[in-house]
Amino acid sequence: MSQTTLNLVAITIFTLVMASLLGPLLHLSPAVPAIAAFMILGVATLDTLSWQGQAGTLLVDWVARFSPTHRDRVLRHEAGHFLVAHLLNIPVTGYTLSAWESFRQGQPGLGGVSFSTTELDAELQQGKLSSQLIDRYCTVWMAGIAAETLVYGAAEGGSDDRQKIRLLWHQLRRSAGEGVLKERWATLQAKHLLETHQTAFEALIAALEQKLSVEDCRLAIEPHLATDRVAANLAGSAD
Repeated sequence: MSQTTLNLVAITIFTLVMASLLGPLLHLSPAVPAIAAFMILGVATLDTLSWQGQAGTLLVDWVARFSPTHRDRVLRHEAGHFLVAHLLNIPVTGYTLSAWESFRQGQPGLGGVSFSTTELDAELQQGKLSSQLIDRYCTVWMAGIAAETLVYGAAEGGSDDRQKIRLLWHQLRRSAGEGVLKERWATLQAKHLLETHQTAFEALIAALEQKLSVEDCRLAIEPHLATDRVAANLAGSAD
């Protein structure tokens, strides 16, 4: 089962156990928790075997949507991916901000930014993968975590992003320890880019919140890039 589905099952079992214990006090029939448990576990199994955990993901996402902090985290996380990809010349092809949007577009997961992999595929077809390209993609993958950390001090999302680096390192037959170091390096690189382009980052967040097209999001970024660089250079000179 997916981690999301397992978490839901654990919460459900705990709730049903409590219902069983408190049932006599509430005049609740013992059959009610038993039937509910059977139905929920059956749905969880079906979700895992037939829907790859998508139903559990949709439910968790629906509940989380009522939290303004969660919505803000998602916006900043995805804006981090989008902006860093744009800065590193990796074309953004689309984005979603919720599991429901991803589901409607036939994509798995809670949502996210989609990138063109043309350059990556071309190098793989030639049987090589340059360190420069690896660094660029790793920085983009860790940019969501960097964006959350800048505001909240820590990231709640990003497990899928970390997994991408670990999978790549496994395919390259490199050590897991080296992969962890690459995660840290890429996070610092992404954080620096976001700090250097703060006004562009905030403009992109506003554009994503309005659900603008990818092209309109790019147009929202561009006027701020040069200004941000000048401000960063002046700050560096002052130091």
